[in-house]
Amino acid sequence: MASVKVFGSPTSAEVARVLMCLFEKDVEFQLIRVDAYRGPKRMPQYLKLQPHGEALTFEDENLTLSESRGILRHISHKYAKQGNPDLIGTGALERASIEQWLQTEAQSFDAPSAEMVYSLALLPPNVPKQQQSDNGLNFNGRDVASLSLGNANQASGGGKRAPPAGSQSQSQHKEEEMLKLYEQRRKDLEKLLDIYEQRLEEARYLAGDNFTIADLSHLPNADRLASDPRSRRLFESRKNNAQPAEEHSKNHHQQVQQRY
Repeated sequence: MASVKVFGSPTSAEVARVLMCLFEKDVEFQLIRVDAYRGPKRMPQYLKLQPHGEALTFEDENLTLSESRGILRHISHKYAKQGNPDLIGTGALERASIEQWLQTEAQSFDAPSAEMVYSLALLPPNVPKQQQSDNGLNFNGRDVASLSLGNANQASGGGKRAPPAGSQSQSQHKEEEMLKLYEQRRKDLEKLLDIYEQRLEEARYLAGDNFTIADLSHLPNADRLASDPRSRRLFESRKNNAQPAEEHSKNHHQQVQQRY
């Protein structure tokens, strides 16, 4: 049995980062699926390892870690001689650059991208609608209201009783909140992606000419946003952001799907 164990769900960005790194380094591991939202009564064994019930726990022999970027560093260093040799860099300068971009991802990319993914999951498939303007993408704040009215009309005209007025109002308010969150975080992310675009004019990847854990750490949320038609143009409109890690992302998703 593999000495490396990952507790969590591959749908979690934290867990996905670690799985991608393990695949890159050709490390054998065991994934133990854990639903962190089920409560302590339904996962007592896991809570012995992770008392706070976080989404990720990583075990490698006697070592237990729960922070995904620290786990990426551990895997890349311990298994340096197998798999992709470039993940952690080859010299002090490159490693310093990797650390810089890892911190940028953790401090500036992770929160807005995760909140965009979250809001898109709760919004209807055709909201927000993408509109092209001279300034890029805009989203019509009336989309939510018109969609709610359309849903109500469809429900009443299709032989189904329309939901109570209070229910419609609550649903519309929730959608408006999610749309506002999405739009706010999109603006934050656009500023950062413009910085990345400039950096990727100078080098193939963030830390230089090689794919490293600095790039890998961005992949889970970036791939989800690039795969959704409502947010895809964030990357398509920035050709340097769209290209460098695409093959790695596709390859890892196929590996996860085939194995789990």
